[in-house]
Amino acid sequence: MAAVPTPPGSPSPGRCTDPGPPRPPIFQSLKIKRTPKTPNSFGDRTTSDVVVRLRTHEGRDNWFYCHSEILIEKSKYFAERLSDDWPTCQILDSRYCVEVYCEELEFDFHVIAFRLLYVTEPQTRYGVRNTLGIFQVAVRLGCHQLAHDCIDYLESVPWEETEEEEMLRIIPHLGSQYEEILARLQPVNPISVVGVFISTIRFATSSPSTSLRDLKSSAQDQLEYMLTEDDDAPLLTLDNEDIKIEVKNCVRDLLSRFNYHIESLLNASQDMVSEMTMVCDMHSFLSDISWVCQILTKMEMMKHLVHYWLEASLNIVRVTEKLNQDDHMPETRLKVIEVTSKVLDAVGFGHVIVATAMRLGLVNVWLPFVQRTRPLLEQANSDSEGGSSLQIDSEIWQGLESAFISILLTLPSVSQAEILAGWLRSEHARYPDLTEAFEAWCYRSKIAKRRLALSDGISNRTSSQVPP
Repeated sequence: MAAVPTPPGSPSPGRCTDPGPPRPPIFQSLKIKRTPKTPNSFGDRTTSDVVVRLRTHEGRDNWFYCHSEILIEKSKYFAERLSDDWPTCQILDSRYCVEVYCEELEFDFHVIAFRLLYVTEPQTRYGVRNTLGIFQVAVRLGCHQLAHDCIDYLESVPWEETEEEEMLRIIPHLGSQYEEILARLQPVNPISVVGVFISTIRFATSSPSTSLRDLKSSAQDQLEYMLTEDDDAPLLTLDNEDIKIEVKNCVRDLLSRFNYHIESLLNASQDMVSEMTMVCDMHSFLSDISWVCQILTKMEMMKHLVHYWLEASLNIVRVTEKLNQDDHMPETRLKVIEVTSKVLDAVGFGHVIVATAMRLGLVNVWLPFVQRTRPLLEQANSDSEGGSSLQIDSEIWQGLESAFISILLTLPSVSQAEILAGWLRSEHARYPDLTEAFEAWCYRSKIAKRRLALSDGISNRTSSQVPP
C-alpha cells in the first residue's frame, strides 16, 4: 500500500520479480477497452488482466486475479500503479502485477476490501469491528466509495463499549476528515448538559403514572451518576446557579405535594388511610425524598429539605403511627427512617446549621420514634416467611446513633439530662446506645463548677490588669 513501506530487500510496490502463478491468459495492453458480456468477477482468472499480490512481513504471499478497469475506477492506489506515469510500469511486466504489503492482522480485511470493489450495493453483514478494519484498508488504498459506505454503516449502527474504545483508538489516526464518525462520542457542550439535567430533575421529582415508575427510577439513577465524581469529573458544575435554582424549585414542589398528602392522611378516616392508593403514594413520596437527599448532599443544598423536615416532623410521625395497622406500615416506617437518618446526619455533623430549640425538638420527636421502630422492623423480619427485605443497612442504624449522640452533645446540659433520663427509663434503651453521650454528660457535669471557677478566676485576673 502507498502508506506501508516495503521491507528491506523487497521489490518495490508495483513490481513482481517472482514468476508466481501463471499469468492471466488475456494479458493485453491496459489501454485496450474490453466490453465483456457479463460483469467481471473477483478472482476470475479467465478474464483477469491484473494480479494483485498481497504480502505480509511474516512471509504470507497470496495472488488475486483482478481487473484493471475496476481497480483503476475504484482505487486511487491502484490507479497510480497501473498508470503509465508509474516509474516501474514498463519493468518486468509490472503493469500487470501490483504488490500490496500489510500486517498479518489486516490480511483478511484487505481480501474483503478487494472483493467489495466488485459489488454495486453496500454490504452490511460484516459487523462493526470488521467494517472498521475494511474502512482502514479503504482509506489507505484510496477507495473513496468503499470508505464512504463504511462510514455510512458505522454511523448508523450502535456500538458496544469495547467497539467505542476501538473507534477512538483508530479513527483519529486516519485523518481529521473522518472524525465525524466519532460524533456520538464527542463531549457535549455545557448548555446541552444543563438542558438535559433540568428536564430530568423535573421528571425525577414528579408524580407520573405507575407505568412510568421504572423510567422515573432510571432518571434518578442517571442524575445521581451525572453528579458523581469517580474516575471522571461530574458532568455538571455543581455551583451552576441555574441548576441550583431548578433543583430548589423541584424540591420545593415535591415537598409541597408530600405535605398536602400528609395533611390529607391526618384528616382522613382510618379506613381511608388504609386504602392501598394512599399507602403507595406515601411510600412513593418518601422514596423520592430519600433520593433527593443524595442529590442535595452532593450539591450542598441539604438545608432546604432539613428545614422542612424539622417543621413537619410531628405530622410525619403522626401519619406514620396512623398507618400502624396497615400491612404496609413496616415499609413506610423504613422509608421514614431513611430520610430521618439523612436529616439527622446533616444537622449532627454541622452540614446544616439550625437553632438550639430546633435541634432539641428534632431529638425529642425522632428519638422515641426510632426506639419504637427498630423493634417493629425486627419483629416484621422474624414473622415473615423466607426472609424479609425490610432490613435496614447496619450503616444506617450506626449513622442514626452517631447523629443522635452528636446532636445531644450540642444541647444545654439541662436538656441533655432530661433526654438521657428518658432514654434510661425507656424499655428500648438498647437502641440507640447513648452511652457515649451519657459519659460525656457525667464528666462535664462533675467538673463544670471547677471549670467555670477557673474560667472566672482567669477572667478576673485579666480584668484587673486592664488599666483604668
